[in-house]
Amino acid sequence: MPMIEIVFLFIILIPIILFFNRDWIKNKFYPKQEKNYTLDDKFNSDKREKEKEIDKLLSKMGKNGINDLSTKDRKRLDELSKM
Repeated sequence: MPMIEIVFLFIILIPIILFFNRDWIKNKFYPKQEKNYTLDDKFNSDKREKEKEIDKLLSKMGKNGINDLSTKDRKRLDELSKM
């Protein structure tokens, strides 16, 4: 294989490899930073996550009420409602 064909092959392969590994490259050089800067931010973030989980469980209940939930979901709903 002549040298020009090898160089041409690398010119084509390098961008393709970089394209398929862009998430890894991005995380390697620009790692995700913590979004919660204060205790209040952390508290509010946790509270929003709990509310989303409660809403998801309540939406599962449907027309039949609590009988639509599995025992695992009932326990989790009970835990979240006590917090």
